[in-house]
This record gives sequence, structure tokens and C-alpha cells, in this order.
Amino acid sequence: MMVTTHAAVGVALATVLLPIGPEFTTTAAVAGLLGGAFPDLDVLFEHRKTLHFPVYYWVATVPTGLLALVSPSTATVAVLFFLLAAAVHSVMDVFGGPRDWRPWEHTSNRAVYLHYRRRWLVPRSGIRYDGAPEDLLVAAVCSLPGLVLFDGTLQTVTIVGLGISLVYTVFRKQIPAFVDA
Repeated sequence: MMVTTHAAVGVALATVLLPIGPEFTTTAAVAGLLGGAFPDLDVLFEHRKTLHFPVYYWVATVPTGLLALVSPSTATVAVLFFLLAAAVHSVMDVFGGPRDWRPWEHTSNRAVYLHYRRRWLVPRSGIRYDGAPEDLLVAAVCSLPGLVLFDGTLQTVTIVGLGISLVYTVFRKQIPAFVDA
């Protein structure tokens, strides 16, 4: 899935705090946005392996969540939502098609690397590939909280993210030709 989809999901996750800890919602949204985007920095190394941890982020999220419950602070909430969004990102990519430049050609069965088993998880059906129309739909739906519940910079970042998502979706299938050139 697109990094913008993951970032929007990270912001959307923060909305669970509105009824119980509204003072932490913006912090959680920013941390969720960053945590949602973070695993895709491994595109600079080995994509969906170096920074994608579909199990280990969850292992770190549980004690961090407990700490945030017993000692809520800006720092504990930020770390929790960063890790939570990174964990969700890593699992979502299993349902987002293979990690290839041309995933619609189905030449790979590698979705996300499962470190503790030392093997690649097979892509599951869902979003056919990053930048597919259904990926844009998920990005748009998950951007609604960022558009409606927040204002200022977070709302602006959400609008820019949606714009990037739209452009990427329109031109996604042409990108490999530029990479191969």
C-alpha cells in the first residue's frame, strides 16, 4: 500500500483517544502518522524487510500500551501510537500485494519478511498493489479523521497526502518505465 495510506491510518488510529484522552489526540495523530510512514523508509535498503516487523512491533506495542495506561504522558502516548501505526503498517502490507515494481504482473510471492521465522509472508488478497484504485479508496476513507477532526498543520498534511495519493494512483503503472530507464 501507499505510504500515504499508512500515514492516514496512523492518524485515524489516534481518534480512539478522543473520548478518553482528548488532550493526547494530536500527539497520538502526529506519532501515528510518523509511525505509519516509518517502515517504508526501508525502500532505501531491502523493502518490506529492513523496517517491516509484523510481529516485533506488536511485541513492543503491548508493554508500551500498558505503560501509557498506567502513566499517560505525551511521551508514552507518542511512542505507543508510533509503534502501533508501524505494527498495523507491517500487517497491512501482507494484504497489499507483492513488493515488486510491477506487482500486477504477479512475478513474486513476497509480501513482508517475517523475521522470527526467517521467511517471506505470501501476499494475501485485498489491495492488489500499492497505488491501485482500492488503495486510493482506503487512503481517502482513512483520511477523513485527519480532514474532519483536526485542523491546522495536520489537516494540511492530510490534504497534501491525499493529493499525492491521487497523483501516484494515476501514474503508478508508468513508474516502472522510469525506473528501468
